[in-house]
Amino acid sequence: MRKVFLFLTASILLASCASTKELEAIKAKHEQTKEELLAVKANLTKCLVEKENCEDKAFSLESRVTELKKDKENTLQQVENLTVLTKGANDNIKETLAQLSKKDKYINKIREAASKKDSLNLVVAFHLKRELQDGIDDEDIEVNVEKTVVFISISDKLLFKSGSYTINDKASKVLEKVATVVNGQPQMDVMVEGHTDNTPVAAGSTLKDNWGLSVLRSTAIVRELQGKYNVAPERLIAAGRSSYVPLVENNSPANKAKNRRTKIIILPRLNQFFDLLDQKVE
Repeated sequence: MRKVFLFLTASILLASCASTKELEAIKAKHEQTKEELLAVKANLTKCLVEKENCEDKAFSLESRVTELKKDKENTLQQVENLTVLTKGANDNIKETLAQLSKKDKYINKIREAASKKDSLNLVVAFHLKRELQDGIDDEDIEVNVEKTVVFISISDKLLFKSGSYTINDKASKVLEKVATVVNGQPQMDVMVEGHTDNTPVAAGSTLKDNWGLSVLRSTAIVRELQGKYNVAPERLIAAGRSSYVPLVENNSPANKAKNRRTKIIILPRLNQFFDLLDQKVE
């Protein structure tokens, strides 16, 4: 019986020793598993963080790609617009150059006409001076080319008596020579301007003022050129300037005599100039 007891006791002790070892082994295994689990959790956390970072980068890249696509579209649109603008600019430049070329031709045409007109004026002035100096060499007659016209300025003492608008005998010789030159240039008009000094008209005169006197003097000469020397009436213009365009101040008898004058102006017809402007330039 004692042997049995000892055997059982030994068996229990052995079993107890075995259980303790297994327990220790299990505890060790458990600790290792816990450490592995912690490591796995740490790795998982790290992966989750990296995943989040990658997702952020992916979103950022997608946004950048979208922006680049928009930039590309804008750039293409700008290039297309620039192409259209460049073509339009080229067309405008071509049109401008064509217009400038036309304007150059037009300007040259006008210059050519102006040159011809200037030459014609010089010829008219030359003939007037030659005609008037042939038998009439008087300081009271002046022939000049002024801008676009030729004019003859004649002192009124050669044409009228003081305060009168009746042409005197001395005028015939002068007006005949003027008419000879004028009739030789049928394409030009003739304007007769009457000028007075500032002396008021005499009391009791049928004239109201120097306006009337200057106009009546110019119309008297126009009638003489038309009726006696056959100048075409459609070419004649009668004008009066009264005392308002003096050559010198009306402050002495000599100066007043200078201001009392008749100006015969030979000028191109305006309709010829307008016809020139209306001409098309190819």
